[in-house]
This record gives sequence, structure tokens and C-alpha cells, in this order.
Amino acid sequence: MGSERKIDTSVPHSARIWNFLLGGTDNYPVDRQAGEQVFAVFPGMVGMVRQSRLMLRRVVRYLAGEAGVRQFLDIGTGLPTADNTHEVAQRAAPESRIVYVDNDPLVLTQARALLTSTPEGATDYIEADVRDPGAILAEAARTLDYDQPVALMLMGVLGLVGDYDEARSIARRLMAALPSGSYLAVYDGTDADPAYAEAIRAYNAGSGAVPYNPRSPEQIAGYFEGLELVGPGVVPVTQWRPDPGQEDVPPVSCSGGVARKG
Repeated sequence: MGSERKIDTSVPHSARIWNFLLGGTDNYPVDRQAGEQVFAVFPGMVGMVRQSRLMLRRVVRYLAGEAGVRQFLDIGTGLPTADNTHEVAQRAAPESRIVYVDNDPLVLTQARALLTSTPEGATDYIEADVRDPGAILAEAARTLDYDQPVALMLMGVLGLVGDYDEARSIARRLMAALPSGSYLAVYDGTDADPAYAEAIRAYNAGSGAVPYNPRSPEQIAGYFEGLELVGPGVVPVTQWRPDPGQEDVPPVSCSGGVARKG
């Protein structure tokens, strides 16, 4: 699982801030301060985080069910919470194999305790950075078979890559290593809501954490160039195949989609 690093509790980390916004307890005062700073400017942040998480569940359910995918590479997974990728996937297909990737050592500690697999399937955890796709692919090969389709999940992580062209390059390099029939799933915060954009500007200026970069829906769509978008395309996360009774949930400043490699 790679070399372990000491957990730095003096600097906020996106995985722990996300955990705080989801109502979790795997965070430190510095993470809560950063989360509260965003919430003060943009009270809708908690709802956005939760709606993003619900889209992730629906995406995995679709991929493991209707799309028949049995392998998942979940980069920027964050801290384990309810209905993690492996739980949703293995509920639909117990033989599913999942590799999680994050660069916070606290995530590694929690993953060892919580990310247990079905006997038929497998889960693994890699401590690595999204900016190093080569290392991720090499380590994930211990668990995943690149001759069979893989669902690459980049949910809320490409916004942590400051340069948009670099973020697109990362997605392309990762998908290039995966065979036909693989899928790419992405969501990220968008710059459509001025209050959200202002909250993120304040967060980037004052938190000390890795800056987050909201992107336009058109830029998010750019990650899927050359792939076959699954309906309904790139939309606010609330509108991506909502569950019955959730069709009228108001859109949030986070968009995403799923596409297939032909």
C-alpha cells in the first residue's frame, strides 16, 4: 500500500473537510474551520456535498448493474462513509474489484479498518496523488485486470488540479490505459453560482489547503472528449438519473456525467 506518512493536523485536507461537511467525525479543528468558512459564505455547500455523494451512489449502481462493469478505480475517494463505492458495487455484483486512491494518510488508516470486501471480490487502497497517473496505474494493476473494462471515477478530484489542461491530460492518460468498454465518471464544482464561486475564492485564499478550482460545465464536458456520453450527458449532479421521487430536487453548483470508451 505504499509508504505511510504522518497525518498533518495543522493543514486542512480536502478529504477531511468533505467528511466534516457530510457530518462525519474523521476530521480535525483545522478542517472544520475551513469547512465552516465555506459554509458561512455559501450555506448551500452541505446540500451540494450530499447531492454529489448521492450521484456517486447512482453512478456506481448503474455501472455495476446496467453497464455490467466489475472493476472500479476510484481516485480521490475521500474518507469512508455510508455506501462507499465497493459497497454499492458489490451489492449489485459481489465479485466486483475496487481500488481506492487518495493522498491523505488518514484515509489509508480508515480504509484499512473499513474497506472490507466480499469474499468473491476485492478491495485495495493506494496512497498516491491524482497528478501521478503512472504510479496509480502501476499499483492498481495488483488488483485490476486491464484486459477487462474498468470504471475510472474522478469524483470531485480534478478541481484540485490547478491547470485545466493538466486535469484533462490526467483523465486522458488514465483512460488510455483502460480497454474498450471502460467508463469514465466525473463530477466537479462549477462556477455557475456566484455565491459558491465566492466561497471557494475565500477558501482558497485563507484555508491553507490545496486550492480547489471550480470549472464550467463546458470544461467538465471536455473531460469526456472522444468517449460516448451516457444519457443524460453532463448535467448538475441532482439531474443525473435521479431516483424516483427525487426528480424535482433543485440543481446545485456541481455537474458531472459518465461516458464509455468505445
